Amino acid sequence: MMALHPKIIDLTLDRMWRLLAALGHPERDLPPVIHVAGTNGKGSTQAMIRAGLEATGARVHAYTSPHLARFHERIRLAGRLIAEDHLSDVLAECERANGAEPITYFEITTCAAILAMARTPAEWTLLEVGLGGRLDATNIIARPALTIITPVSIDHQQYLGDTLPQIAAEKAGILKRAVPCVVARQQDAASAVIEAQAARLAVPLLAQGQHWHAAEDRGRLEFQDETGLLDLPLPNLPGPHQIDNAGTALAALRHLGVSADACEAAVTRADWPARMQRLRRGPLVDAAGAAELWLDGGHNPAAGEALAATLARMPPRETHLICGMLNTKDIVGYLRPLAAHAASLTAVSIPGEANTLPAETTRDAARAAGIAADTAPGVAEAIATITATAPSARLLICGSLYLAGRVLRENG
Repeated sequence: MMALHPKIIDLTLDRMWRLLAALGHPERDLPPVIHVAGTNGKGSTQAMIRAGLEATGARVHAYTSPHLARFHERIRLAGRLIAEDHLSDVLAECERANGAEPITYFEITTCAAILAMARTPAEWTLLEVGLGGRLDATNIIARPALTIITPVSIDHQQYLGDTLPQIAAEKAGILKRAVPCVVARQQDAASAVIEAQAARLAVPLLAQGQHWHAAEDRGRLEFQDETGLLDLPLPNLPGPHQIDNAGTALAALRHLGVSADACEAAVTRADWPARMQRLRRGPLVDAAGAAELWLDGGHNPAAGEALAATLARMPPRETHLICGMLNTKDIVGYLRPLAAHAASLTAVSIPGEANTLPAETTRDAARAAGIAADTAPGVAEAIATITATAPSARLLICGSLYLAGRVLRENG
């Protein structure tokens, strides 16, 4: 399938419409769709919405990308990851329907996900945008039940544009006429673009800071909207940025009319690996000994700021980074916020990734960001080197979801 198109990413919807038509337009048979775009927080927000809807007894489909350890993670049918034989069948059906026509890997696998979801009974479908929004392969739903835009920041400039307004315009491309949209906290330049597009399409906006508020207060999460006040436990997903993600999820759930108990389940039962995840078992954990081992897949400057804020809130502990990144990212921008919290950085290349930055390049970028840095052949070697001199430190593996996926596979 990856050989069907010379580019991994080629943003247009023409090929999607052609293949969906050949498949009999399964996108028209999906349960009500909640479509999620944004730069950061899409996955966490979607995971919380899913937890809240499932707490009502609803069956929920969910589509997300990229996967970490196994492709099946991308497609969840009525609450369960797609089975191997089911995945093989829908992929083969899409391949037959497509023939030798050009189509990208993401497009044909998105069609397979839609086909599987359309044939499996459920009450809701959660679709996470892969890249951008306007021309993303998921943007083929004529009338979703709800759209969501999480925080927009600079990322993927080679595809979406060099400025925040340009990128926000691509994200706002998921808005549909008169369909409500929940909008998370945005920079002014992004808000202006989203609001202008909403006005053109008569989209009712439910915007953070205007129509709803979320904040931590004395160790609790307080959410306020026009319906009233919710006093909830803090999100089980760690980090202060998860307060806003939880608020976005709660605003969506309240719009859908779920109960307060379901809202509480949204913030306490969500599971989203590699987002400041504490690894507690496995061979890498064993190798770390008394050291804490953490994993995070954030990879852009906004993610670096969120990660730094998370570290600032954690109990004081000497922290060492193990970092691998792709060559499409602003690595110095990502690392600069972390300089105040990192005793050192050990750079690694990401095995099997054509676009990995060489470890030496990551090391040099870390030094430019103000972090003492060196290289290691791999994550296991980095753990051994760090714990030899800092046996009780906090070790944070970070920089790319592709590295995070590799770590999860290596760690069992």
